[in-house]
Amino acid sequence: MSTRIAVAYFRVSTKRQGRSGLGLEAQREAVERFARDQGYTLLSTFTEVETGKGSDALEARPQLAAAIRDAKLRNCPVLVAKLDRLSRDVHFISGLMRTRVPFVVTELGPDADPFMLHIYAALAEKEAKVISERTKHALAAARARGTKLGNPNGAAHLKGLGNGSAVEALKAGAMERAEGLSGIIAGIKAEGITSANGIAGALNARHIATPRGGKWTARSVLNVMGRIAA
Repeated sequence: MSTRIAVAYFRVSTKRQGRSGLGLEAQREAVERFARDQGYTLLSTFTEVETGKGSDALEARPQLAAAIRDAKLRNCPVLVAKLDRLSRDVHFISGLMRTRVPFVVTELGPDADPFMLHIYAALAEKEAKVISERTKHALAAARARGTKLGNPNGAAHLKGLGNGSAVEALKAGAMERAEGLSGIIAGIKAEGITSANGIAGALNARHIATPRGGKWTARSVLNVMGRIAA
């Protein structure tokens, strides 16, 4: 297979995720694996820690802008692990397409053209809106019943609401975090470390925090592995 060149773009949404590597390592592993399989050589990488929710203006993404400039100079594509690392906003995706720089989303495969990216972005945008509306309705219903919101024990409190949508949203978030760690845990197991205690130690040694920002224990590893298996 002939060697092609590309640049890579990674994004995490909070400073805490940026420091912990949560999600970042999984993105890096996915892009590097795709590059190997498809015969790409990665010449540069750009990592964004975006703190503003919904900051889809390119001015708020200096690393993405830099990746686009670099790709233009090299006449090569930008590789991204998942579409939502670019955006769930169709208008923003359309703007990226107008830069004339090809974006390759590794989870969608090498044949996903700009038209397909628009379709997937539209579906992701719709899904995000549906989840947002369900959450608003759940909170409104809770207030109508006189339930006090803002409990610091957020997960336990939402379960007490008796609202399936809110609980499902929490479960989805936990599953997404588990999936982001699955590649890292698989790599640790490949090194011969298979016990929960051993994996916890390896994650701590790599400075990867738990989803709550703490240290890994055998129990927290088993919880994540249970979600991955499910």
